[in-house]
Amino acid sequence: MPQGIMNKFKLQIKYKVDEQVISSDLYENQDYAISQESSDNRLTLKIIPKKELEFIDFKIEYQYNFERGDRFFINGYQSWTTSKEVSFADKMKRYNRIADMSKKTQELARTSGDAYIIDYPKKAGIFHSFTYTYIRNEEDVVLWGSANERTGYTIFRAFMNDNKFEIIKDLEGVITSSEYELLDIVKYNGTYDDVFDKYFNFLAFPAPKLKFLSGYTSWYNYFQNISEEIILRDLEGTERVKEKIKIFQIDDGYAPAVGDWLDYNEKFPNGMKSIADKIHEKGYLAGIWLAPFNAQIKSKIVETHPEWFLKHPNGKFQIGCVGWGGAYILNLDLEEVRAHIKNFFDVILNDWGYDMVKLDFLYSQCIFPRGGKSRGQIMCEAMDFLRECVGDKLLLGCGVPLGPAFGRVDACRISCDVDLSFKNKYYAKLNVNNEIISTKNAMTNTIFRRHLDGRIFCNDPDVMFFRNNNLKFTWDQKMMLSTVNNMFGNVLFVSDNIGDYDEKAIEAIKNAFTKKEVEVIMVEYVDDDFVRVKVKDGEYTKNLSFDLNTGEMTL
Repeated sequence: MPQGIMNKFKLQIKYKVDEQVISSDLYENQDYAISQESSDNRLTLKIIPKKELEFIDFKIEYQYNFERGDRFFINGYQSWTTSKEVSFADKMKRYNRIADMSKKTQELARTSGDAYIIDYPKKAGIFHSFTYTYIRNEEDVVLWGSANERTGYTIFRAFMNDNKFEIIKDLEGVITSSEYELLDIVKYNGTYDDVFDKYFNFLAFPAPKLKFLSGYTSWYNYFQNISEEIILRDLEGTERVKEKIKIFQIDDGYAPAVGDWLDYNEKFPNGMKSIADKIHEKGYLAGIWLAPFNAQIKSKIVETHPEWFLKHPNGKFQIGCVGWGGAYILNLDLEEVRAHIKNFFDVILNDWGYDMVKLDFLYSQCIFPRGGKSRGQIMCEAMDFLRECVGDKLLLGCGVPLGPAFGRVDACRISCDVDLSFKNKYYAKLNVNNEIISTKNAMTNTIFRRHLDGRIFCNDPDVMFFRNNNLKFTWDQKMMLSTVNNMFGNVLFVSDNIGDYDEKAIEAIKNAFTKKEVEVIMVEYVDDDFVRVKVKDGEYTKNLSFDLNTGEMTL
């Protein structure tokens, strides 16, 4: 075998064969043989089974000399999951352990995150990252990335205080008697922008067709309490900044129940096509929200087609999300389900005429492996299917594991939902899970996932606010959120009735919807609340500081 740094590891595989569970650190035994290909910056491992195997675990382990100035980047499991740089003294928090009091509360806490996939040790300095990670020391960066999530999620795990680095492949549920790829990873050294350019050039996905999008979405003012009257009023309000609006999006609340997308809702007496027509008359793109894999427990589709939904071995429905009193998950393995989904996309996009769909809660399709496939394979195939359904229209992903979204979405949420309060509320402080609603966490993700924007899709950092009602933000806090979103994202939405704005707010939204072309040189934590950003703005280098707790900005 070639003797480069990529080869200096120990491997461990755990599998089930003939009803026995076996752990091994060998390249070959009576059940399999493992082949290896490697270069200075790439490692590929494949297994050739000698009989049918069911995989349980696979990982490789490196000795890695972590230095005191090192920062490890956590790329969270999905869009909403907290993602940031950490170091030796930090701890990675899983969902609140109070949820372990019962199986039901445990399931609800785990549903949107990665707790079914990987454990969370209590010790400081132990972190994991999905699909890719980097280790940064000042301006020197080492990036490790997956070349293929289709065979299973790749998880990079650092034990910074023990100088150990693991790469884990989530192969749970895979059953095969044929050759199977265990791991395919790459490693790049350089500056921050250099390593991400190399990584995404290597992945060779088409360049994102969407570069910038600004406009309105209804969710963060009304939530599900929208109506035709409210939507048309807010549409008319956009006239005051019409030159800055590209899209007008209707969020949840237009259907009588989540999952019953095409049914009549008395709050929209003229139907959703008429709304799209009026949006187009303004010269905007028309956007609409869907959770295509989910249906509320009380929905008509659950009542009429219970056989279409994923269930546990005991016959109970699998919960896909806790919103709306709970929702179940459509089973994409069924042809009749795929036909149903294709039909409502066809109606919404072609008959109603919407130009963009925001697709939410997508992680739910792969909570558990099934059918001999890994979670990663299930999610990648689900994203292929959604791209096929949407065709040439715009697709904004949300609540989606990022690796499977690469090359499939035009834009993607890269943060949790912002809250109507700038400061964290009790549920965020309790750490119910790592996907909880939080303005602070949203800004953290926006800043530390900036490398994705323009390289693989257009980053959606979630909304900003300039209104005075139904909100707990000071003016300075509104300015900070809009500055962070503008600097690090390119999908810029408000969720306000612009018709109610005073002149100060009108000027602020015009400024926020004008993209500032600045080069971000470096970002680092001073502490958990305080972020320092070095940017090049024309011929000047500037240092910005953001206090994520108070909303204070300094230049």
